[in-house]
Amino acid sequence: MTQHFLLSAKARTLSLRRVFEMNDEQAFKVFKKVRWGDSKAVTCPMCGVVHEHYFIATRRQWRCKDCHHTFSVTSGTIFAFHKLPLKMYLAAIAIYTNAAKGISALQMGRDLDVQYKTAFVLCHKIRESLMERRDMSPLSGEVHVDGAYVNGHIRPKNKKEDRVDRRLAEHQNPAKRCVLVMRQKVNIVGDAIQGANKTISFVIKAENQADVGKLAELYVQKGSVICADESNAYDGLHAKFDTRRVNHAVEYRSDAGITNNLAESYFSRFRRMQYGQTHKFGNLYLANYANEAAYREDTRRMSNGDIFDDICEKCVQTKTHHDWCGYWQGNKRTAERLAA
Repeated sequence: MTQHFLLSAKARTLSLRRVFEMNDEQAFKVFKKVRWGDSKAVTCPMCGVVHEHYFIATRRQWRCKDCHHTFSVTSGTIFAFHKLPLKMYLAAIAIYTNAAKGISALQMGRDLDVQYKTAFVLCHKIRESLMERRDMSPLSGEVHVDGAYVNGHIRPKNKKEDRVDRRLAEHQNPAKRCVLVMRQKVNIVGDAIQGANKTISFVIKAENQADVGKLAELYVQKGSVICADESNAYDGLHAKFDTRRVNHAVEYRSDAGITNNLAESYFSRFRRMQYGQTHKFGNLYLANYANEAAYREDTRRMSNGDIFDDICEKCVQTKTHHDWCGYWQGNKRTAERLAA
């Protein structure tokens, strides 16, 4: 029996110990390399001029030769105006990378020895970079689609006579949301099925034909095969796609081999992240959590070193975000990210 990839040495190319052993100069060089490469030329975040700008060694900052703006290695990125040493941000990304089922802000704060508030914003900045830099190009081939509901629990009353039928629409929790996922199946390589290689997640109010049809038109190429369950939300897909259904009330896999197990696999990780780590997803940032689970699913066959490099690159490519500057001073997002 062959060894599982995650148990092999190829999956472990990043050492958290080596990250913590870095000094400030080494952490600075890592950020600079990720953002601008090995060249001495850097890009001014203010005017966009690429040049060997004046370097102020004592402050580890540059002064633009064109607009005279002074900037650092994190200026204009999601980590702009940082208070912690650069090494701490690399350590946070490394810890985030190694958490296969997500990580709570409480645990991140304990690992880095920082306040919960600091860890909360830091984790969300990483999630925001994954959200901003995700690939939204249309899926093709065989696409598995499914939805799952979150934040819909209603606690029953103590007395039986006071309880209501929680299945009825008038008794549903208004904060209830549906996470809809679309996963692209990769081609079979030899005798081994590699599963999905691209996942896109959305947050909608509920599974319904209008939203599902609209999202399918935008993010699934014509001629693709869509695999879904028996929910009537997917009935409208038959008119535009080769849609194949499996009735989960009868079977998980039809005799013809039809299944939407790739979507179910995503929700397996999503639920483990919800119940085992964060415990609660606020609707304001539910889309970010859903996308984090999608990213972890898509990178499950990458080494932790490659994932670390990819997240670092996404963080330095993400612009300074309005929602995460002064979060604890009241500068918070006011509307949730609904796909439709």
